Amino acid sequence: MSQPRVVLGVAGGIAAYKVVEVLRGLTEAGHDVTVVPTAAALNFVGEATWAALSAHPVATSVWANAHEVSHVKLGQQADCVVVAPATADLLARATHGIANDLLTNVLLTARCPIVLAPAMHTEMWQHPATQSNVATLRARGVIVLEPAAGRLTGADFGPGRLPDPVAIVAAVQDVVRRPPTADLSGRRVVISAGGTREIWDPVRFIGNISSGRQGVELARTAVSRGAKVTLVAAHLSVPAPAGVTLVSVSSADDLLAAMLAAATGADAIVMAAAVADFRPEAVATSKIKKPEGPADLSLKLSPTVDILVELVRRREGGLPVIVGFAAETAVDEHELVQLGRQKLARKGCDLLVVNEVGRQVVFGSEENEVTILGHEGSEVHLPRSSKAAISDAVWNAVVHEWKRA
Repeated sequence: MSQPRVVLGVAGGIAAYKVVEVLRGLTEAGHDVTVVPTAAALNFVGEATWAALSAHPVATSVWANAHEVSHVKLGQQADCVVVAPATADLLARATHGIANDLLTNVLLTARCPIVLAPAMHTEMWQHPATQSNVATLRARGVIVLEPAAGRLTGADFGPGRLPDPVAIVAAVQDVVRRPPTADLSGRRVVISAGGTREIWDPVRFIGNISSGRQGVELARTAVSRGAKVTLVAAHLSVPAPAGVTLVSVSSADDLLAAMLAAATGADAIVMAAAVADFRPEAVATSKIKKPEGPADLSLKLSPTVDILVELVRRREGGLPVIVGFAAETAVDEHELVQLGRQKLARKGCDLLVVNEVGRQVVFGSEENEVTILGHEGSEVHLPRSSKAAISDAVWNAVVHEWKRA
């Protein structure tokens, strides 16, 4: 297969130095990358760096190689255009169709997916003008990632930091691997991921071995299909994707509170987190000592809250569409589906993604085998597939539910 052609635009922000790692990640992943820096960006990272790492001449001006009409062809021939950092100025010019340099010309001529990774000071990101521009771009199908929160220039701290370069590369790969689609554009979705923990003394907890990988893939896929994503994460062992609003939690009660807060105004909720089913009735304030000799240790447990049921009970009208996940043990596929149907009826959600555990290890793996059950009787079986492919199938089912409403 030919290498995917990516145009990497670089706008004039201090975060431009981090984009060197984005370029390296894209080329190492097998992409053919042409770098298009703005004049301001070259004040931060020079042309020689971009040329050396991309193995291509750097495109900097609409006047260079005029006979090749580069300001048109670069966008026309690209499989993806990504801009990092996308400054407030770049977002404004992209929104209003201003084409006063090569990069903004490329954005106007591109008919492939466009990914913008913002980076700016918090006040600039939160300004109504910037937020309006972001909303307009997203409504057009442009993927505008949510910036990370953290240390900015100087002593400032807050949202506006460039997403991690590794996560930006993963977002681009996710966009390139599928046919162009923005069917989640304008939708707000909430996803839970990871495994909750119930403390029983200052150093011990009851939990599970969920890595959070499936929830992370659901979030990454939703971002690449145009959604605004809130990821409520409990003890992930894999990095969160770029472009999400991340809310970190620990216990089942924490997860419920965060999901209820995020659910307001959401179009879809996906409960992919593995919630600990039990918690200690009493939590020790000091470490419980190991008994001397053969003595037994007894721990009294009580059930944790059923978050999926609570989300279903508290929703209003037909939205949001609610998706549950269920890990079951079964002797065969028929019994697995029966167990899933029973759980779907008990929980009251719209879709239930069922997978078998016990005979195969799925926690932490990059693949799974699932059946997606619909409340109206539909059944979609996915043989062993990547969790990214499973995520696409889940969102396809959610889009189908929206169309039915």
